[in-house]
Amino acid sequence: MMFFVSLFLMSILFPAMQAKLYTKCELSEVLKDMDGYGGITVPEWVCIIFHSSGYDTQTIVKNKDSTEYGLFQIGNKFWCGSSQNPQSRNFCDISCDKFLDDDLTDDKMCAKKILDNKGIDYWLAHKPLCSDNLEQWNCKKL
Repeated sequence: MMFFVSLFLMSILFPAMQAKLYTKCELSEVLKDMDGYGGITVPEWVCIIFHSSGYDTQTIVKNKDSTEYGLFQIGNKFWCGSSQNPQSRNFCDISCDKFLDDDLTDDKMCAKKILDNKGIDYWLAHKPLCSDNLEQWNCKKL
């Protein structure tokens, strides 16, 4: 009985973060509203996200001077705030942890801000891997 009480208390104190591993077609559907924004198509975004995070919302990559979060791999040096980098500029005015859940609303908003300010080359995968021959990144529902 004590085990169940402890388990219940832990679930209240430490709620599970909702994460999602998307498929190409699920992600295409979620990103529909970004199609054409800044001249970038949904297949380009799907390709970038695949090469950045493998479609996994809980992807965290630690670099020498920053950490990147979520599907879009948004860094804590300039774009989001984290305790690991208290000097962050936090241009998107959001906690980096918000990029690790399954609600992509804030992720897309920040990605658009990055695109407006830094361009698509912020995402290093774009030019070599996601700028042409995008047929494989289209989602063709049968």
